[in-house]
Amino acid sequence: MLGRGGPGSRLVGMTQDLIANTTWVYGEDVIFQVLPNQEDRFVWRLYLDKGLFEEALQHCKTPQQRDTVWTAQADSYFAKHVYGLAAEYYGKTNKSFEEVALKFIEINEREALKTFLMAKLRSLGPQDVTQKTAICTWVTEIYLNKLNQLKNANLGDQHEMLREEFETFLSDNLEHMDKHTTINLIQSHGRGEEFIVFCTLLGDSERVIDYYIQDKQFERAITVLSNQTTTSDLYYKFSPILMAHKPQYIVHAWMNANVPLNPRKLIPALMRYKPSPAEPHQGIRYLEYCVAGQGNEDPAIHNYLLSLYAELPNNDNQLLNFLSSKDPHFDLKYALRLCTKHNKKRACVLIYSAMGLYEEAVDLALKVDLELAKINADKPNDDELRKKLWLRIARQVVEEEKDIKKAMAFLRHCDLLKIEDILPFFPDFVLIDDFKEEICSSLEEYNRHIEELKVGMDDATKSANLIRMDIKALRNKYGFVGGSQKCDLCNYSVLSRLFYLFPCQHVFHADCLRREVVEHLSKEQFAKVRELEARLVRAEADYREKPTSFPVSGDSGSALDVSLSPIDQCKAELDDLIAAECIHCGDIMIDSIALPFYDPKDEAGMKSWALGPGI
Repeated sequence: MLGRGGPGSRLVGMTQDLIANTTWVYGEDVIFQVLPNQEDRFVWRLYLDKGLFEEALQHCKTPQQRDTVWTAQADSYFAKHVYGLAAEYYGKTNKSFEEVALKFIEINEREALKTFLMAKLRSLGPQDVTQKTAICTWVTEIYLNKLNQLKNANLGDQHEMLREEFETFLSDNLEHMDKHTTINLIQSHGRGEEFIVFCTLLGDSERVIDYYIQDKQFERAITVLSNQTTTSDLYYKFSPILMAHKPQYIVHAWMNANVPLNPRKLIPALMRYKPSPAEPHQGIRYLEYCVAGQGNEDPAIHNYLLSLYAELPNNDNQLLNFLSSKDPHFDLKYALRLCTKHNKKRACVLIYSAMGLYEEAVDLALKVDLELAKINADKPNDDELRKKLWLRIARQVVEEEKDIKKAMAFLRHCDLLKIEDILPFFPDFVLIDDFKEEICSSLEEYNRHIEELKVGMDDATKSANLIRMDIKALRNKYGFVGGSQKCDLCNYSVLSRLFYLFPCQHVFHADCLRREVVEHLSKEQFAKVRELEARLVRAEADYREKPTSFPVSGDSGSALDVSLSPIDQCKAELDDLIAAECIHCGDIMIDSIALPFYDPKDEAGMKSWALGPGI
């Protein structure tokens, strides 16, 4: 300010210095420089008063100013009945939520209310979880009401567009929605398609499958079941009812499941299946896949597959092939009961044979097929049992079929049967011409056998004579022991007491040899030695008391006719155990090569073999 500028001073005008870019106001005795400061701070208000909302928003500086403009703009649209835009702008303001919602409810503007709620939803922050859930639920209710209205009015195009819009809303706001509340809301409006969409978004395959089953859309249910990869429990839960209505589709789903299945848990579903003659048995199809394709060895699966085979009418091939498997995992007793119940005789024959009951197998096979009986008669390894079984077959042929020639043919099939085995089954009066050749062949065979026995007897006689000669030679065999010869174990004179002389010229005292040999005998042999020694002591005592009651050893003229006294018998048995071989030349010495030089339990012996320090 320049000049005094008294109270009576009057402003004259305003001018601008274009060079300095300044503005001046002057009066009669004073000059003021005008300094601009936030000249546009109230411009928004001027535009707002004129109803120019867009221009007013451009000049707003604070959130409060924008909120005022949006509120005024929304009120203006509401007053003009442009409820959609009013709702859009109300959603941007901080005006009371309840107040705005009530305004639209009072005039029954549901579409505008939905627009307001959607705008409000977009304006909420991440922390407003509860508010978002409540708004999403309200918007869902509005969508559902509108969809039903369009459906009832047969406005198909609008209904489809709104349904797509609703599905997009569900997808975009899934995280803000309460699962159970939304599901109950959709179900209360009877919106099946939207229910499926929402459950699919949630990954709730169980509800989707259950809905399709209740709606009898079984193929769609199986498709959803096949596509889920989270759990196998859904297969076990829904398979029984799906098997009853769409067996082929559900079995295909089992065989191509994305999750591992336990076939045992699917047995209840298989039991609900009612096979149709027009299509392959789906239960057998799946179980064969498990057994042959997956190598399943669960006895329950094999037993159930066996029961399905047994129930097949007029077709035993699959059952017989299954029973003939090399490594069966089914229960043979259960299989026998089952096949007996269904009158599967050939199968029963196979089971009897697998159980080793060959007699029962042949008896039953004779009622079915003679060739089958022959096959089973040849299975036992016991020749006596084989002969017995073949005789049963021969008796059946002779007595029941009256076929003599066929019975004669058995002689060629089984080398155990002879003509005399079959003859008792023939009738009392029968022409010999039917088996004359077999009788002649049998007689010739007997002649050959008798000649072989004669040769064998001659050989046995020669061997007996040689043995007699050897025995006589042994009785006269002797050896020489010098007076100075010593025991090879104790090194004392061998003539001092009872001794043994071996062909190798080693000589041992009897007690020295016994003491050394018993260490190498087994427990049974050592016990036998103790027993024989005790018997020898008793026999010697009895001999001293009654010497005349004991027989005297001698030769009755035959080298083999030698009788021994009890004392000599005990000594002979002891000799067989103790003096069977020379201890220095026999197996005992050879076996000792692998023995250690000392007993591992003998500490003194171990120390004696210990190496000194520094070695």
